[in-house]
Amino acid sequence: MSSFWHWWIIVLTLANIAAMVWLIKFAEKRKPGEPAAHETTGHVYDDDLTEYNKPMPRWWLWLFYGTIIFSLAYLVLFPGLGNYQGVLGWSSAAYDLDVDDVEARSMYGREVERIEERLAPIFRRYAEKDFEALAFDDDAMATGRRLFGNECAICHGADGGGTRGFPNISDGVFSWGGEPDQIIHTITNGRRGVMPPHLSRLEGEEEKIDGLISYVFQLAGREVPNEDLIPVGAEQFVQLGCAACHGEEGTGNPMLGAPDLTAGDYTYGASAAAIRETILHGRQGQMPAFEERLGPERVRVLAAYVYRLNREGGIE
Repeated sequence: MSSFWHWWIIVLTLANIAAMVWLIKFAEKRKPGEPAAHETTGHVYDDDLTEYNKPMPRWWLWLFYGTIIFSLAYLVLFPGLGNYQGVLGWSSAAYDLDVDDVEARSMYGREVERIEERLAPIFRRYAEKDFEALAFDDDAMATGRRLFGNECAICHGADGGGTRGFPNISDGVFSWGGEPDQIIHTITNGRRGVMPPHLSRLEGEEEKIDGLISYVFQLAGREVPNEDLIPVGAEQFVQLGCAACHGEEGTGNPMLGAPDLTAGDYTYGASAAAIRETILHGRQGQMPAFEERLGPERVRVLAAYVYRLNREGGIE
């Protein structure tokens, strides 16, 4: 960081803290002509709700001062003022486990190392368990729940129910397969799903588009919007190559990540408008790989958690 930005951050940070002190002191002072604490401001609401000019409670005021004192102490002890490293010399920089001098590693790195040493025996014990037994081990699944909350819930939701663009992984329907090895592969390596657009072949062909939508509704056993167009949709399903990916019965293909259309619950929505958009404009989605981030032992626990979500009883 250059000298300019170093001092810019210091001045800006300390000026903000000083401004907070000034604002509190300013708010405490009684202004000329301002009503006393036992007097009303003259404002009345709902005919009988009167506003008094009461000062802030002292305990509340001291909470503000406490946060200011805490922030100053933090900035003395830890990095936060430009290039200043703090009295403790704490650093979040990446560390190298090959370095012999432990003190040469960052403080964050040493903290991570200590936690990893404590957790390693736990995950080794989980790694030795049969997958099915692991999935129904309550202690292991408590760990899996925390992993899921940290790594997966942001996309799939805390309950795995998903949202538009992110699959529901708690309903037993998986585009890439729901067997243990398939789930592990998905989490380890990630997935990339591609649905090609058919706008160039269907633009202006409203009957064919409506027919396809009706046919997809029929595959899922739903009430069909245009029953007389189902034969048209069935023909287009084959001609456009839909059957090549989703199967002739629409049951999907885990090898390609092609969804089961008979499920009736789709990642990007199951309404007629959503299906129309999918057919015409296609879809692209990517599930990131977690191999490097989590390692095989944590991936296996996380996979067991997802597996358990889809089994009878789920996870309470």
